[in-house]
Amino acid sequence: AFGGMGGMGGAGGFAGGAAAPMVVGRRVYVGNLSWQVRWQELKDHMRTVGEVLHADVLVGPDGRSKGCGIVEYTTPMEAQAAIERLNNSDLMGRPIFVREYREEGGAGVASAYAP
Repeated sequence: AFGGMGGMGGAGGFAGGAAAPMVVGRRVYVGNLSWQVRWQELKDHMRTVGEVLHADVLVGPDGRSKGCGIVEYTTPMEAQAAIERLNNSDLMGRPIFVREYREEGGAGVASAYAP
């Protein structure tokens, strides 16, 4: 009977396959960066799991690093590999975190500052 349930699990696997697009594309958000990290160091570190198309360290109006960045890979699989393999890795003496980049509209942020 359990073997039959395993077959049902196969159907569940199909449902899981439908959930695969949960990977939000080819970009990842990288946080806890040292302020000394520039896009070049970020790109070099992140390319250990795939081909990096673009790496950017976010900076404030004063030109100082915000301690986070966005990295774009050529495929969603590479982005997923970065999340799995580079999260908590060391970059210039700090453990970085890597998660999916959520492309949310600026409206939510703007509304937080609305009077």
